Amino acid sequence: MVPTQTESQPAAAASLEEADRRDLDWWIDKLVEGLVFIGGISAIVFITAIFVFITKEGVGFLGSRFDFSEFFFSQAWRPTSESKPTYGALALIAGTASVTGFAVLMAVPFSLGAAIYIAEFAPPKQREILKVLVELLAAIPSVVWGFIGLSMMNPLIIELFDVPIGLTVLNAGVILGLMAAPIMTTIAEDALKAVPDSYREGAEALGATRWQTIFRVTLPAARNGLVAAVLLGVGRGFGETMAVLMASGHSINVPDSVFDSVRALTATIAAELGETAVGSEHYQALFTLGILLFVVTFFINLTADLVVRGIRKS
Repeated sequence: MVPTQTESQPAAAASLEEADRRDLDWWIDKLVEGLVFIGGISAIVFITAIFVFITKEGVGFLGSRFDFSEFFFSQAWRPTSESKPTYGALALIAGTASVTGFAVLMAVPFSLGAAIYIAEFAPPKQREILKVLVELLAAIPSVVWGFIGLSMMNPLIIELFDVPIGLTVLNAGVILGLMAAPIMTTIAEDALKAVPDSYREGAEALGATRWQTIFRVTLPAARNGLVAAVLLGVGRGFGETMAVLMASGHSINVPDSVFDSVRALTATIAAELGETAVGSEHYQALFTLGILLFVVTFFINLTADLVVRGIRKS
């Protein structure tokens, strides 16, 4: 039976409407795909632009005044000296390394312990509450942490250890450890949760206790993620500025103990860049410190990424 003209018109209209809908869906897909591509590529563009800018500002110092032995092996950071400016960054590097190292030593046990409890022992409702609290801890601004170190930790360290000043490696390391702990806890917890339940069930079926399962099965299986969590915590601490500036004492010094005041690379840039003439030798030297920071943090994060992907060569 041949359809009449009256019957074919609604069918044709429906077909056209369906075609228009497919065209609209196609354009929406392309638009979303383009936005996602722009969002993804923008991170690479921004990082490249930052590196180019820092390098452009510091290349003048690297090409003329830079002395490798002075920069890396001298403690004399005197860029404003009228007679003989010196740009020894050893004390700044040592200050950054000491504060970051102490922070990592303090943060790793607490972070891994918290991650193990959240992932392996906490009930579901408690787990969600603890994860929210960890994320809230990560949201505290660094200047607030610096204020805590300056106004609370400083007198506490003086009273407890009978030292003349509490703005030391110990102070800055504790504050920095508290700042790095949330990101380390979050990544470590994700790594532990990514271990298949069949691993735990198999260990328990063989008679292993809960702790034996965690230490002999779960932690080794999540090793790459846990190492990445520590490395990202190191990167977080290495690049911190305001809290370290306020809690470390800002003294150019190679520390002999945790009760010495130090100055970090980031704090030096933050404190001196605003009072330096643009384009001057001192200005370019500060950007050279920025290049050093950028390279170190880049390799820390790259190493963490390689560890997460499991392609690091032992």
